[in-house]
Amino acid sequence: MKQPLIIDIKGNSLDDGPGIRSVVFIKGCPLRCDWCQNPESQKAGPELIYFKEKCIGCGSCIEVCPEKAISPDNTYFVDRGLCTGCFKCTDVCPSRALRPVGKEMTVDEIVQEIIPYKSFFETSGGGVTLSGGEPTLFMEFSSELLRRLKGEGIHTLLETCGWFEMERFEELMLPWLDMIYMDIKIIDPDEHSRRCGVRNQMILKNFRHLSGLAAAGQVDLLPRTPLIPGVTDTGDRIRDLIGFYTEYGISKASLLGNNPIWIDKCGQLGLDSMPGPESEMRKFYDAEQMETVKSIFYGKGIRIIG
Repeated sequence: MKQPLIIDIKGNSLDDGPGIRSVVFIKGCPLRCDWCQNPESQKAGPELIYFKEKCIGCGSCIEVCPEKAISPDNTYFVDRGLCTGCFKCTDVCPSRALRPVGKEMTVDEIVQEIIPYKSFFETSGGGVTLSGGEPTLFMEFSSELLRRLKGEGIHTLLETCGWFEMERFEELMLPWLDMIYMDIKIIDPDEHSRRCGVRNQMILKNFRHLSGLAAAGQVDLLPRTPLIPGVTDTGDRIRDLIGFYTEYGISKASLLGNNPIWIDKCGQLGLDSMPGPESEMRKFYDAEQMETVKSIFYGKGIRIIG
């Protein structure tokens, strides 16, 4: 069973499904969206992250780095071209300004960390959400985790980009899922490839199939679209999305406003793919514009959840 790295287990979330939920963030994703809210989740392997505001300037990390990759003169403190990921610097950092991203956890360890929250799930109608990254990259592991959670009587939800092999998904994961939140970002395949790193034929095909299963009552499905200024919220993009939903009888969906905290994470990870200082992607999504976009969906008979 292919073992993923776990970025975090968020104990009391109100933003990742109904009720109070524990969210398991799994590392690794097949997409490379320009606006990724969790850039630390894209690579499946361990990474080094640096929090400048926590650094006390003691120099311990500089002394132990065998590759001489760490210097305050570096743009992002760590020269990622030299860093080999030995993580010796994280062992000596007293303020945890340098930390590894992702740790190995067994299914048993994850379940044991979640069980103390079970009473909160039961009283609030919550449960556990698998997120990332992309949990379907590790179907056997995710399947076993979901099976164990269902054995405990816990409601399960998957947040997914939709880029996976449906036959294996139906065999390994779907039997243990109560709900799926599936991202439908951009309908046009060329634009999806340019903005997200892959073409979307598989994603849309999987969504069509899952929407049929949802209509038959086999699973609860909610499509979600991040509203990225000038990218996913243009007139053409919204019309394409509504047309796709209408064709397949989708009556409810979710819209997620851009949250630019991901830009800080890019710097902490030493990524150069940040938008320029004048980019609209650096702004929180405008509340008035959100209501305008929602009204367009409502006008076409599509209820916006959340």
